[in-house]
Amino acid sequence: MLLLAACTGSADQGATGAELYSQFCARCHGADLNGAIGSGLGVGSDLVDRPDGYITDVIVNGRGSMPAFRRTLTDEQVGRIVDFIRSEQGS
Repeated sequence: MLLLAACTGSADQGATGAELYSQFCARCHGADLNGAIGSGLGVGSDLVDRPDGYITDVIVNGRGSMPAFRRTLTDEQVGRIVDFIRSEQGS
């Protein structure tokens, strides 16, 4: 339950990908994308070689202990998060 509580809240419709990542992802995946409770997402992670659709699917539907964000984030907001992750990976 603690994990889910850390990943809730309402998203500002105009928030940038970085702001959305900070609000919904950083607690588990690290502010620097190097991982914490959740896996690393940055440079050198397995995620670098995955297609954007995979990242989108995991954010929307969840995976393992990661909650689904389909009721919290719009498709556009998820896209901004994916774009932010890719920019941080240098992609």
